[in-house]
Amino acid sequence: MANSSKTGIYAAIAANTAIAVSKFVAASFTGSSAMLSEGIHSVVDTGNGLLLLLGIRRSKKVPDDNHPFGHGKELYFWSLIVAILIFSIGGGMSFYEGISHLQNPAPLSDPTWNYVVLGLATVFEGGALYLALKNFNATRGGKPFWSALRASKDPGNFAIIFEDTAALLGLLVAAAGVFLGHALNNPYIDGAASIVIGCILALTAIFLAYESKGLLIGEGADPAVLQSIRALVQADTSILNAKRPLSMHFGPNDVFLALDVNFQPGLSATAVEEAVDRLEKGIRKLHPDVQRIFIEARAVSVERTNKAQHEGSDALLPR
Repeated sequence: MANSSKTGIYAAIAANTAIAVSKFVAASFTGSSAMLSEGIHSVVDTGNGLLLLLGIRRSKKVPDDNHPFGHGKELYFWSLIVAILIFSIGGGMSFYEGISHLQNPAPLSDPTWNYVVLGLATVFEGGALYLALKNFNATRGGKPFWSALRASKDPGNFAIIFEDTAALLGLLVAAAGVFLGHALNNPYIDGAASIVIGCILALTAIFLAYESKGLLIGEGADPAVLQSIRALVQADTSILNAKRPLSMHFGPNDVFLALDVNFQPGLSATAVEEAVDRLEKGIRKLHPDVQRIFIEARAVSVERTNKAQHEGSDALLPR
């Protein structure tokens, strides 16, 4: 999944770099405020892709004494920075350019350059979005698209999809602004289009910030995953009952799981240990993303407990 996410990011960076250069060239020839805003937008998107790659690289750092659970949430931090940049630089500069153009309107020159660049940009952005959607659809299973996107824990997927979608919407607005501005001989329309592009970027940034905030403060695993784990635990004949599983994502493919289970009365420490080992193997087989498992195991007939270490997990076992 990480590799597919990086593929989508690489494609977006390449597309946005080429598009940014062409947009600035067109803006210099035509004086279009909307086109200049779109150029700024593409530069921001290019930088955002680089920041997501940085987040992916830093999230793979090995655990240390100060970060015993690893650095997986680095990716969520950098996705939040991406949202801030989209809002402040992308949206802010677009608003500024639009208002400046409304205050000091200038007649547009031949719009041919704008149409050529906007057409090429639409092809490139559409290709990048298609690749991002293809990678995302390969991982979402049978979930509805919107539900799967909201539930995604990988900013390398949902951030790129929303950036590319916002880019395509911005291109449509820019094209409409250029066309209507010339058709109606009204330079104010171009400035208004730049402000609309700023609104699109601001809304995109707010959504990304909201999603990143949830991941940073600790979102749990997908409810379907937890239901599957709970069913596996309850199906084990050694277990009397269990509390609701607790989980947290430390990265897109790094889930921490805590289980509190009561074992059948009279089970020996060896039987409990075997059951714990059986549960761990069963959970990891069904859900490989569950990297760390903590099982608090209790036997009804035994009050005193001690800790026993297992590969990849901690379990409290009766003496």
